Amino acid sequence: MHHFEYRDGRLYAEDVPVADLAAEYGTPLYVYSASTIRRHFKAFDSAFRGLDHLTCFSVKANSNLSVLRLMAELGGGVDIVSGGELYRALKAGVPSEKIVYSGVGKKDHEIREALEADILMFNVESMQELERINEIAQDMGRVARISFRINPDVDPKTHPYISTGMKKNKFGLDIDHSRQAYKLAQQLPGIEPVGMDCHIGSQLTSIDPFLETLEKLLAFYRELDEQGIKIRYLDLGGGLGITYDQEEPPHPEEFGNALTNALQGLPLTLILEPGRVIAGNTGILVTEVQYLKSTPSKNFVIVDAAMNDLVRPALYQSFHAIGEVEQHSRPAKSYDVVGPICETSDFLARDRELPEPRQGELLAVYSAGAYGFTMASNYNSRPRPAELIVDGTEVQLARRRETYDDLVALEP
Repeated sequence: MHHFEYRDGRLYAEDVPVADLAAEYGTPLYVYSASTIRRHFKAFDSAFRGLDHLTCFSVKANSNLSVLRLMAELGGGVDIVSGGELYRALKAGVPSEKIVYSGVGKKDHEIREALEADILMFNVESMQELERINEIAQDMGRVARISFRINPDVDPKTHPYISTGMKKNKFGLDIDHSRQAYKLAQQLPGIEPVGMDCHIGSQLTSIDPFLETLEKLLAFYRELDEQGIKIRYLDLGGGLGITYDQEEPPHPEEFGNALTNALQGLPLTLILEPGRVIAGNTGILVTEVQYLKSTPSKNFVIVDAAMNDLVRPALYQSFHAIGEVEQHSRPAKSYDVVGPICETSDFLARDRELPEPRQGELLAVYSAGAYGFTMASNYNSRPRPAELIVDGTEVQLARRRETYDDLVALEP
């Protein structure tokens, strides 16, 4: 079953008409499908059933507590990149032994908080970070489990802003530096090197870059093994893409089979950090048409959702499908779907064929479950939208809409 579907011309989120949700909770509005989250998580996780593995959902994709609770209930861990994400994960009931901490700029207090929580491991991205973790761990009387994030110089063939595994990117250590890093880590009293980590980019539509990366990592794993450095965890990150438009990303099963063949028999626990592939198509952003405007060269639909609510089209020139919440049979025209923010980059779609909308009608922006609300801001002093989770006929207010008071609550 598709959990956002039309019935008699009305769009439903599971068993609830989207128009009813908008009437009760207002717009702009994020709506997530609980059944789709569960289905996507299980489809991904089960693809690696032939391997000892841990699926750690990438919190940056969707950090809503209710979403994280769903992942934890399904047995998932999380990949975090900040102290705030650690706080959310623990609050959502994610076991600390299923938390891995990535990111290039971990602060002292964030490292302390993660050691206090006794997370599974830190993915370390620089020599200075290694030294800082060692000092803090010693100060606390702890030993920090770490892996190094290795930059394999593999082109993931994705948008340059979400490519992370090439020489020119800020992430990780190249293999030469990693050799020195593991040798040093073995000698540091506050450090236990247990893993090897890699993340090459996001929205990958082929498994070939993963397999090229894996080949390099396994050669390095054998080299470390010969030197007596025993790696127990192989963290391959996330990055598997989804269909926004015409993309044809591989099914997790194909990915799982390839990794199972490559890793079978090795004494490694595989860690995966999916985000978009689980959450992306579990959510929509509902928006109301405010005005229609035509110029000699363009037709505009001005809606109440903007780049502060969904920044991906402005930031990455990303495609999001847009459909009517209540279907009608008016002729289609080409429109730019734009928001109220005072920036030319404030658009949700350009040159998009849509049946002619009317003022007050609702549109649904699809594939908004990942990197949607988590990247939202208060630019132009706009309160951020509400978030709902629909589970069959049940509707949960997962985050209330912000108020004007919320906008100034931290300002004297």
